[in-house]
Amino acid sequence: MDHDHSAPTGSSTVDSLALVLRLALLLSTAFLAGGGLVRGPVPARRALYALGGLSALLAVVSAFVADVNVVALAIHVVLAVAVPVLPRATRWTSAALLALVVLETSLGGTGIEFAIDTVFVAGAAVWFGFALLGPVTTAAVRPGPLALTLGGLLVLAGAVRFGLSGLGFDRRLYTTVFGLAVVAVVVLPLVVSGLAAVLRERAYRFGVLGVALAFVAWGALGAIPAPPPLPVPGVPLLAGEAGFPVLVSPQRPGRNVVHFPASAGDDLSAGVRGGLITKAVARPGAEGTWADVDLPPGRSDLEIRRGDATTVVEVDAGTAPGPAIAEADAPECASAALGGLVAGRADVLSACPSDALTPEDSGALVKLVEFLAGRKPAALTLVEDDSPRGVAAAKLVRETAARTGLAVRPDAGPDTALVVVSGWAGGYTAMTRAAELQRLEPTHQYGLYLAPWLLNGPIVNAVASASLPLRFDPREATAVGYAVAVGDRFGGESPTPSGFRTWLGADRAAGDVQIFAAAQVNAMPMYPTEPHATGMVMDRDYAGQWVSDGTIVPITSVLR
Repeated sequence: MDHDHSAPTGSSTVDSLALVLRLALLLSTAFLAGGGLVRGPVPARRALYALGGLSALLAVVSAFVADVNVVALAIHVVLAVAVPVLPRATRWTSAALLALVVLETSLGGTGIEFAIDTVFVAGAAVWFGFALLGPVTTAAVRPGPLALTLGGLLVLAGAVRFGLSGLGFDRRLYTTVFGLAVVAVVVLPLVVSGLAAVLRERAYRFGVLGVALAFVAWGALGAIPAPPPLPVPGVPLLAGEAGFPVLVSPQRPGRNVVHFPASAGDDLSAGVRGGLITKAVARPGAEGTWADVDLPPGRSDLEIRRGDATTVVEVDAGTAPGPAIAEADAPECASAALGGLVAGRADVLSACPSDALTPEDSGALVKLVEFLAGRKPAALTLVEDDSPRGVAAAKLVRETAARTGLAVRPDAGPDTALVVVSGWAGGYTAMTRAAELQRLEPTHQYGLYLAPWLLNGPIVNAVASASLPLRFDPREATAVGYAVAVGDRFGGESPTPSGFRTWLGADRAAGDVQIFAAAQVNAMPMYPTEPHATGMVMDRDYAGQWVSDGTIVPITSVLR
């Protein structure tokens, strides 16, 4: 039967009852199928009638507790009744029922996973049959050597299952229910195999309890969620135990930021268990909410609170000190770490994007100033900060402006162009101030320009339109792929250039510079029920957007 365990019911009582019914159904059906395959003496076959009725009854009852495929339910009931009722076809119906049990205990995968399911279930069922009806010796079957063979098959399947579990020899084996179940499917077959080596055919009766417990553990693995990977000391952590994504960066001793996506809600707080719990709040220029947490060296428990619910996430800060991260730059630094985690890498966060001006960005800024020189504004209004990147970028802008004959001044004017080379917080403040000034009087009529690293939703959406010199097209497949990946892994979080760079890793290649404009534009607004052309996208929030509720397009050719 097809029991759906992918979505919990929300009630631990109902979920636990469904799991108990499932395991009881699988175990009774495995005994029934094994007894039918062995076909012992007629008096012992009375047990098959009892098992057939129990299996059919549990199948029907489980339909009222869990989502069950009706067709599979009917097939299960028919086969369970047919095994004892049709003695001439017992082996055929038992084989069919055994195949159904394999599908029920399957881990949901293919290939080697399905193969070891088949080996384990078939071996356990034959063991149950001999334990139930007694060893039956024929010309083709010798129960003593067969016990050793069955025990060896169960040991082999358990060893492979351990390898596929991804746990390794770590503490999750004894601190999680999933780990204990994996230990049971590995250790119990070893004990049973030892009994088979000593007791031979008598091992069936003495070892049936161990095989039954291992079989129950094997069946439970498909319904028990696997524990998350252990935190790597000193590597930013992306966790999901709370039911929503949680980013801990840089996961080093001392000050860390804990980031939640906007989709997780507002009533969130975080802190080390037994210590100060800090409310997560919004930060200028960044999405979602953020909480400052001081982590002690080594392992500790991070408490995540949302309303009245509390979740514990294990963290491991290691012992090495982390990089010095300015408070204003922490969100962008965490975004860069998130890009690597989404790509599947476990890289230590040793530096932040604001620590240095990259050659790619410096070249883009030079081309931007040269482009503005051709438009001949009265001056450039420059916004910078005191980060190493901001200082270097401001110096580069001033030198390039002097070379091209442009004046640079801190105050705004009607015929100026605004150029922002600060971090996220400064960029957001500059954009909100520019928007307010433009509402009051003509200001920055030659445009608002942002450094490449400021392509971030909250910043560009603070104004009606802003322009950036970029070396990639946010509409191309690779950029959209990253945007979709980070949105899927982190609750709809928008992409950022810093995260995109770490996501690309060594595959990153600097492209040509073009000026792109990001604008809050919704062309041809229509209601979903209105007639529209085939293939027209009506939802502004489709996956892969770099600017939510807006668009970004090139407004120049490649700048040479």
